[in-house]
Amino acid sequence: MVHPLLFLQFFRKFLEPLHISEAGADAIAYTWLILAMLLILSLLATKSLAAVPAGMQNFMEVVVGGIENMVEETMGEKGRPYFPLIATLALFILVSNLIGLVPGFFPPTANLNTTAACAVIVFLSTHVVGVKKHGFHYLKHFMGPIWWLAPLMFFIEVIGHLSRPLSLSLRLFGNMNGHELVLMIFFALAPFLVPLPMMLMGVLVSFIQAFVFMLLAMIYIQGSLEEAH
Repeated sequence: MVHPLLFLQFFRKFLEPLHISEAGADAIAYTWLILAMLLILSLLATKSLAAVPAGMQNFMEVVVGGIENMVEETMGEKGRPYFPLIATLALFILVSNLIGLVPGFFPPTANLNTTAACAVIVFLSTHVVGVKKHGFHYLKHFMGPIWWLAPLMFFIEVIGHLSRPLSLSLRLFGNMNGHELVLMIFFALAPFLVPLPMMLMGVLVSFIQAFVFMLLAMIYIQGSLEEAH
C-alpha cells in the first residue's frame, strides 16, 4: 500500500490550484482511498460467485445481509428500494471511521465537509422520495394534524427538517474528530501501550456512529413514505 504521506503529497499538489485547505485535502484524499478500497473489495467478493459462498464472498454476504435485515426490520418491505443508498452510506461511514485507527491515516468523517455531504444526501433523498411517493400531497407532512394550526406547524416542521442535516453532520463529526484528537494526545504522551484502550474504544465508537447515522437515515426516509395524518 502507498505510504499515507506520499499519498497526501500527491493529492495536495493535485488540489493546490483549487485552493483547498490542508485538512480538506486530507479528507478528499482519504475519501478517494476508501472508495477505491470498497470498489476493490466488491470486485474481489463478486469475481467468482458460487452457490456455496466462501472467503470474501461469504464475508460480504454476512455484512450486506445484516444491513438488509436491518432495513427490512426498520422500514418494512417498502424499504427494499432504498437498501443500496442505506448500505452505501453505512459501509462508507464505517470504513471511514475505522481507517482513523490505523497510525498515520486520517478518517474523512473527522472533517465536517465529509459528514455534511453525507447528511445532505440523506436530506435530499428524504424529500425526493416523499415527493415521488405522494406528489403535491407531500406538503401535508408539514401541516400538522389541526388545519387552523397549519401555518404555525409549517414553519416548525420546516425548521425541524432543516435541523436534520445539521444534527447528522455535527454528531458524526464531533464524535470522530474528538476521538481523533484524544488519540493524537495519547500517542504524543505515550506512544506504546497507553493508547490501546482508546483504540479499542474507537472500534466501538466507529460501529455505533455508523449504525446511528444509518438508523436515522432509515427513519427519515420511512417518515417521508408514510401517509400524512
